[in-house]
Amino acid sequence: MTITLQPITKDNWEIAIRLKVSDDQKHFVASNLYSIAEASFYPTAITNGIYEDDTMIGFTLYGYNDEADQQGYWIVRLMIDQAHQGKGYGRAAMRLIIDALHQKPDCEQIFISFEPENDVARKLYASLGFVDDGRMIEGEVVYRLDLHS
Repeated sequence: MTITLQPITKDNWEIAIRLKVSDDQKHFVASNLYSIAEASFYPTAITNGIYEDDTMIGFTLYGYNDEADQQGYWIVRLMIDQAHQGKGYGRAAMRLIIDALHQKPDCEQIFISFEPENDVARKLYASLGFVDDGRMIEGEVVYRLDLHS
């Protein structure tokens, strides 16, 4: 299994918007179409397809947020298509995103938020070293990963 992150472009965005989570997960994550549109308004936003070899199996959106109450680097979206879940792709993609953000000289922390009832996300993020930040933003729990050089 070779997992990579590849930019969303005019050549692959339609593949990205066809990826879906299961019906019982739809309230946990915005659609990829919405995420791509949202990213167009934020110059530091990075949209990537998550690939297994040459097949896009997921999507992620991350970058720097300069809003006063949320300043810092955020993983805004992470989704794996329902047909590819449970195979370790989410964990592999998270490691790639963390590594990419860790390369930024001003990135000392990474934030992520999720619905409080999303136990799968909570366990994944905690297993990667994220801890509860003590905040709730727009009804979501905020977790933080402290990076040490």
